[in-house]
Parts: sequence; structure tokens; C-alpha cells
Amino acid sequence: MNAVIIAILIMLILSLLRINVVIALVIGAFIGGITGGLGLEGTINTFVDGLGGNAAVALSYALLGAFAVGLSKTGLPDALVDTAIKLLGRNGESKKKTLSKVLLLLVILSVSIMSQNAIPVHIAFIPILIPPLLKVLNELQIDRRVTATVLTFGLTAPYILLPVGFGAIFHDILQTNMAESGLTVSLSDIPLAMLLPVGGMVVGLLIAVFFSYRKPRTYEQKELIGVEKATYSKKSISFAIVAVVVSLVAQLYLSEVVGVQGMIYGSLAGIIILYLSGSMKLNESDTILTNGMRMMAFIGFVMISASGFAQVLRATGHIETLVATSAQWFGTNQMVAAFVMLIVGLFITMGIGSSFSTIPIIAAIFVPLCIEMGFSPMATLAIIGTAAALGDAGSPASDSTLGPTSGLNADGQHNHIWDSCVPTFLHYNIPLIIFGSIAAVIL
Repeated sequence: MNAVIIAILIMLILSLLRINVVIALVIGAFIGGITGGLGLEGTINTFVDGLGGNAAVALSYALLGAFAVGLSKTGLPDALVDTAIKLLGRNGESKKKTLSKVLLLLVILSVSIMSQNAIPVHIAFIPILIPPLLKVLNELQIDRRVTATVLTFGLTAPYILLPVGFGAIFHDILQTNMAESGLTVSLSDIPLAMLLPVGGMVVGLLIAVFFSYRKPRTYEQKELIGVEKATYSKKSISFAIVAVVVSLVAQLYLSEVVGVQGMIYGSLAGIIILYLSGSMKLNESDTILTNGMRMMAFIGFVMISASGFAQVLRATGHIETLVATSAQWFGTNQMVAAFVMLIVGLFITMGIGSSFSTIPIIAAIFVPLCIEMGFSPMATLAIIGTAAALGDAGSPASDSTLGPTSGLNADGQHNHIWDSCVPTFLHYNIPLIIFGSIAAVIL
């Protein structure tokens, strides 16, 4: 049996059985390593060696959570909620309520899309924006599963399609690794190649919004975990806005210089502004920041565990074996070949949970296979780009599902697996595979 398939299946099955995803990743990596011939000592050492891969990301998320909770002390989130309630209305006729739902979901979608390009801060906005809006979502009886699918769409589709912000990074990694694997493509070809797969995601989003989760769902009005109601004034709101702007500017500037570590110092800059403004007093800052870190700690631990998990999968050498074996099933049918490659890509990326980090693995193996099967460069782009994107939508270890969960579960009423991962897997991964296979044949 292939160690990659075994490890990922175990991780997914345990997660679906509501076993904590960190535990599922550790167990999956252990069994995968043993199956792959690494032995007990080799598996443990490889897993531990890989844990540092996402350490900077984990620390970034922890400080973002601390900044978000510190920001709540200024009253800015509460001011946003009060304004939203006035605009949308707490009660009213059903038509107005429906329009309010559409407006709120459009706002969330717009912000999440801009977080990938116009203001490339990725999931940093979620702990600031979403927890305070839970009261409005509850009042409008919006199913949080549709909010999770809206957020995940905004966090993934833009960078897959558009060559700006995180998309510029994704497209550059895709082009570079394909060239190193024997196929040179133009950056301008990538958006065209990914247009149809992203169109599949649009179809999935529309199905989720207008069919799957359109019925009202009732939630209890609970106090947010780590976030308390705060009073606010024009002065506190002004300082809050300054802190947000300083944090975003620092993140944008430093991210160009030091990459993901820029998020660490961007969050720190915002926290310092809150200190200086007096919005967060020194004698209570430790409790406030600890609560914020606790809110985002789950994401950090999952990302660290996923890094170790990925390291074990690579060390077994069974990723290459899996794809090589799959080539025997292809025959001469390009549709079958594209479909099988995307299924294989799904297994690989679902386990690792990051499209960016799986491109080198997929490109090294899929480019020679695509050339041998006679796929055009555009079709090869569509296959590899789609296979990589599958890891960000629906994977328990992806920050594109972990991020929405961290915000929507601020009151403890949103399950990561069943309310974030399963909905996004059904509405995005399945369309990606279908539309990606079609793109591979017609391009």
C-alpha cells in the first residue's frame, strides 16, 4: 500500500470522526512513515525536523490574534457591528431581511477577495471582522456554513486567477517550477489556463449560497471567546483606525523584504500603537494579548503539525511512486489522465494543506507525465494549477479553512470539519476536479 494514501486517509477519517486535527495529523504522519519504511526513529525524527517549516506562520497568527483582541478594547469592532445593525436592521419584513443577508455576504466576500490582492493580508482580517459580526449573522439567521464557503472562495480563487498580491507569488512559483521540470510557460498564460477551473469555483459558490445553505439556521447569542463588549469614543476609534493602517502598511512593506515574517512585525506595530494610545493598559495587557493568542493558537498548532506531516510524506518517497503507478491507468485517454492526476493531486495537497508548498512536488512529477501524454502547455498549466489549488479548499490543515473557522467559532458554535472543511470540499474541490479536467482537454 502507498504510504501517502494511507497517511492522508487516516488523517481525513480521524478528522471526520471529530478527532482533533492536530492529533489526526500526528497519527497519520506516524503510520505513513512506518508504512513508508522510515522506521520508528526515522519517522519521529523526520516529523520533528519538519515542525519548524511553519513556525513563522504560527507566530504570525498568534500575534494577529493578540492584535485583534487588543483592537476590540478600542471599541472599533463594536462600532462596526452597531453600524451594520443600523444599516441592515434587526427586524423587518422578509424582503428587507433577504436583502440584508445578501449585502452582508457581499461585504464579507469583497473583503476576503481584497485580502489576497488589493490589501494582501490573507486571513489577518478574519479575527478582526468576523467575530463581532456573529451577532448580526445570528440575528439574520445566516447559516455559518455559507459564510465559511464565501470566505474560503475569497481566500483562494483570487490568487489562483489574478497575478497580483498572493496571486503574483502563486503564479511565479508555478512558472518557475514548471520551467525547472522541463516546460517553459509565460506568466500571462496562467490566468487564461486557470479561468475555467476558477469558473467551477464560482459555480460551487452560487450553489452554496442559493441552494445548499439558503435555509435559516438558528444560533444562540453567546459571548465571544476572548472578546468582551467595549465602550468606544471618537478618540478610541481614531486610534484604532491608525493602528490598523500602521499594521497593514508595516505588513505590506516588510512582506516584500522578509516574506511571512512581515506579518509578525506588522501585528507588533499595531499592538504598540494600542499601547501608546492608552486603549490597552499595561496592567491588563497580558490577559488581553494571551486571550488573543489563544484564539489563533489552534491555527498555529495545525500549521506546525502539517509541516511535520508533509515532511514525512516527502521522506517516504511514495509521492513519486503514487504518481508513477497512476500513469499505468491513463492509457491514451487525456480526460482520464487529467482526472486521475487531479485525484492524485487532491490526495497530496489535502494532506499538506498548502497549494504554494505542494507545487514543487506536483510540477516535478506531472510536467513529464503531461508532456508524455501530449498535453499542451496551457493544459499542463491547468492540471498543475488546479491540483495545487485543491489543497487550500477543503483541507483540515489549510489556513483557507482554518482562518474562517477561527472567526466563525469565536462563540464555540462552528465545527472546523463539518462546518468549514466539508462544505468547502463539496462546493470547491469537486467543481475544481470537474472543470480542471475539462480545461485540460479543451486547452
